Amino acid sequence: MNTTEFVTAAWSTATHAADALALIPAAEPEPKGIDTENIVTFFASNIAPILLAVLGVIFIGRASKGEISKVLTSSAIAIVGLAFIAGAATLFFVGDYIINLIFE
Repeated sequence: MNTTEFVTAAWSTATHAADALALIPAAEPEPKGIDTENIVTFFASNIAPILLAVLGVIFIGRASKGEISKVLTSSAIAIVGLAFIAGAATLFFVGDYIINLIFE
């Protein structure tokens, strides 16, 4: 094999390798994760007022029928439910603080 054939073969192999490498996609950026702060803010600003308004309409409807004991029971259950929701929202922030504290 003379020098010209060797250079031609090497050039052909190099261009095939470059073409093969060009087909490999570049690494995609890693996902950033779920933005829990915006999700909690959305629920607190949009969903919770609607649910409270529905509960208020139900309570007013029952109170107008004279079912005061049912209204008081439902109100107590709603307050306990809101306390659980507030506790769950607090766990987001406490958990985030603990994770940041451990993995710093």
